[in-house]
Parts: sequence; structure tokens; C-alpha cells
Amino acid sequence: MGVLDHFSNLFDCSNARSRLKRPRQFQTVEIKVKMDCEGCERKVKRSVEGMRGVTQVVVERKAHKLTVVGYVDPGKVLARVAHRTGKRVEFWPYVAYDVVAHPYAAGVYDRKAPSGYVRNVEDPQMGNLARASSTEVRYTTAFSDENPASCTVM
Repeated sequence: MGVLDHFSNLFDCSNARSRLKRPRQFQTVEIKVKMDCEGCERKVKRSVEGMRGVTQVVVERKAHKLTVVGYVDPGKVLARVAHRTGKRVEFWPYVAYDVVAHPYAAGVYDRKAPSGYVRNVEDPQMGNLARASSTEVRYTTAFSDENPASCTVM
């Protein structure tokens, strides 16, 4: 069967590029774009709505965040938003506050980040910071104000 496949590939009249092209994956692209007013929000939303493969566009003006869902290439989405709007854009650099081990460490905490988010930094120096062990956590929470039985321990 290998010989027949080889000959059929030699005499194939269809476009060869279509076979080599990878299909796009369904993904979510998050982009940081500065938006001040409803006009900016509308301009950013319209810049990506017409793209091929886009299924959903969500704009959060207060967080300066654009979320594009669909069968798209992240680099092309970023370039298109930058070109069509003329604004400075970058991929969403923040992660949720709960995900990071040390959210207030230098380089991670960012005042400009939306509430509940910190910068996504993979720094090898962050591993050197001390983490509390389970026994330390148990003893420190025993005397906290949120523990209703702490007065009996004291």
C-alpha cells in the first residue's frame, strides 16, 4: 500500500499547501489594551469582530482587557488590534491573586493591575522565599481574630 500512496502523492492535482497547513486550535486570547471611553471600547471590539475564526469577543473597559475566543492565532489577533486601533497592546500579563505563591514579592505586585490580579512572573528567586509549613499555619491561625475558640486557648 505504501507504493500506491507514493504514486498518488506524485500525481496529486490538488493544492499541496492545504495538506501542509495545520488546523487552528480553539483557544482564548487575552489582551491588555488601554480603553478610556465607550468609543475606545467599541473601536477595540470592532477591530477583531470581523476576523475569521472568532466566535466571541468580550471587552472589560475597567480592567483594560480584551478576550477573544475562537479558532485564531494569538499573534495575529494582537497585531490586528494594534494596527486597527493604533493603541499599545500586549498579552494579558496578570494572573489571579490566589494562584501566585508570594503576591506581594518584588516584581510580582503591580499597582496598575486590576483588583484581584498580580503580575505573572516566573522568577527563580521567588523559590527562595520561605513558605509556611502546615504546623506554622495551624499555630498562627489558632490565635487569629477569625478563630472563635481562640479565647479558650489563651
